Amino acid sequence: MPDSATLDALLTTPLDGLHQSLGAKMVPFAGYSMPVQYPLGVLKEHLHTRAAAGLFDVSHMGQADLVGDNIAEALERLVPGELQALKPGRIRYTQLLNDSGGIIDDLMIAKPVDGDPNRVHLVVNAACKDKDYAVLQAGLPDASLERKNDHALLALQGPQAAAVLSRFDPLCSSMPFMSLRPTTIDGADVVISRCGYTGEDGFEISIAAADAETFARTLIEQPEVEPIGLGARDSLRLESGLCLYGHDMDDDTSPIEADLTWSIGKRRRAEGGFPGDARILKELHEGPSRLRVGLKPVGRAPAREGAVIEVPDGAAVGVVTSGGFGPTAEGPIAMGYVAVEYAKPGTRLHLIVRGKALEADVVAMPFVSQRYYRGSK
Repeated sequence: MPDSATLDALLTTPLDGLHQSLGAKMVPFAGYSMPVQYPLGVLKEHLHTRAAAGLFDVSHMGQADLVGDNIAEALERLVPGELQALKPGRIRYTQLLNDSGGIIDDLMIAKPVDGDPNRVHLVVNAACKDKDYAVLQAGLPDASLERKNDHALLALQGPQAAAVLSRFDPLCSSMPFMSLRPTTIDGADVVISRCGYTGEDGFEISIAAADAETFARTLIEQPEVEPIGLGARDSLRLESGLCLYGHDMDDDTSPIEADLTWSIGKRRRAEGGFPGDARILKELHEGPSRLRVGLKPVGRAPAREGAVIEVPDGAAVGVVTSGGFGPTAEGPIAMGYVAVEYAKPGTRLHLIVRGKALEADVVAMPFVSQRYYRGSK
């Protein structure tokens, strides 16, 4: 447990008082004091999100607008995603790349619902936001970055999230996956996005900091909703096979190695025109030397980040980047990078945990079925 001096030196989100009143265990995360769990506990919080609806505070994430002439076209100079074809009110997942094709960060980019060609909305990772903003401003010197430091971000996730949120915004239930729209709830201006990082249906709600706690308490009062901390957020995203920046990808990892090829638009694959395109296009055509894979230990012991991956004869072929117990998967699960010749599902490998070789199989991801809303196009 971090000492009080450590926590006092951290930034807080607009929901810090709410976390304290709910009995959350607070820990340092990306420079913020954040709830890792509530009295319900990580296991039950995880299972509740899969069964009903969980409310997460993700206000530590970076929210900003990037403004400039034909900004989608300009931004394509820094990311491999297809942005020019993005329709109004739609969101795209992509990555900021360095000159060697490594991932500076992954982020969400959205086109405003009014179709403004000179503005996009951004959400970037908390630990990377200052670095990301510097890269954006250096790479797009004619654009301006409008940080939304006065906003909170809530994530309502789970199979009953739409039923809960539709009590306050009836139109949310028909929103397509990876779309957003502004609206007003109880007099507060919000932007609702149908997305999230749990593998479940759900929403992220951007709201002014001054209105955040009142709305969060209103959501928690709904019978389906429990507050959920970072512990369950991590196990939920791991079960869903989703990368965590700084663990499953970094400045040396390409989107192809990270098994994120799907996020690179068809036109971008043909034309290039983004940082590191020579490496990435080569990996697209010839294949990478290593690949992110799912790993399922044969026994019950989990393998954590940093565990060396070996073939049965003892040769090292990779490393675990995320690992733990999957409550819904009902056993230990992990992700890691292995030499591409060992990436085929069904390959038996060894994970070295405390000097002991644990058998594990390469498996397809996600470890549990993703249940994103697919009802509208």
